[in-house]
Amino acid sequence: MKGITLRLCHLYPELMNIYGDRGNVMALERRCSWRGIRVEISSLSIGDALDPSAFDLFFIGGGQDREQMLVCDDLSAGKGAALREAVEDGAALLSICGGYQLLGKSFLTWTGEYLPGIGLFDAETVGGDTRFIGNVAVRCDLEGAEGTLVGFENHSGRTRLGPGCRPLGKVLHGYGNNGEDGTEGCVYRNAIGTYLHGSLLPKNPRLADWLILRALRRRHDLEALPPLDDSLEEAAHRAALSLIRRESLRPGMIFARGKPRSPFRPRPDRSGAGKGSR
Repeated sequence: MKGITLRLCHLYPELMNIYGDRGNVMALERRCSWRGIRVEISSLSIGDALDPSAFDLFFIGGGQDREQMLVCDDLSAGKGAALREAVEDGAALLSICGGYQLLGKSFLTWTGEYLPGIGLFDAETVGGDTRFIGNVAVRCDLEGAEGTLVGFENHSGRTRLGPGCRPLGKVLHGYGNNGEDGTEGCVYRNAIGTYLHGSLLPKNPRLADWLILRALRRRHDLEALPPLDDSLEEAAHRAALSLIRRESLRPGMIFARGKPRSPFRPRPDRSGAGKGSR
């Protein structure tokens, strides 16, 4: 696939990068390079202008409270509108945890702070006084990325989706968006929001390729990507899933399709303002 370039924008890398989220960018770059696809990675942060036509793929990770507030202000100052324009024009996007929350309509923290979102996702988040922490398995039905996703969650936000987007998948194990309706993440056009850290993409190569293919289709007429030998990635995926299944065998726990289950009770959020992931 020589002669093809993917332009990737990593948003706020020094502010929104916890639980290995930067590994998602590394996985995207590596899977492209193995196919002969050149990748140009640009980092944009507070005060930088965003040209919505300049990039094919965007990534924003999770962050702690203080950093999330800084990013919220910067997105509201103009970068958020440019990001919405890019997605409407076909760009792909992956947002994790705190980044996911800021791309929705709003986030009301459990201490009462209101953070306006950019409205890319039809989703609203309200913080709770307990945290959802643990390993997660999700049944995903995205065309080309069907199967089980595995990851790790640590958040106090309860996110509920509106009719303008759809869930990334159904929770098999863990809490997901809110611990109640069995949904995890959301999808709008080629944009994905999720609570799955881990890093997410190295252990879920089909989802990585879903993002790469849709990003490249913004400028190129591509039907599919050349296959890769994903034996190591699939082994990591199976190991994570095996751990989750062992957790599900604890007394009273069930690994059931479409129903959220976890061996852990939500943990009280004692972090206070300015600490921890949202």
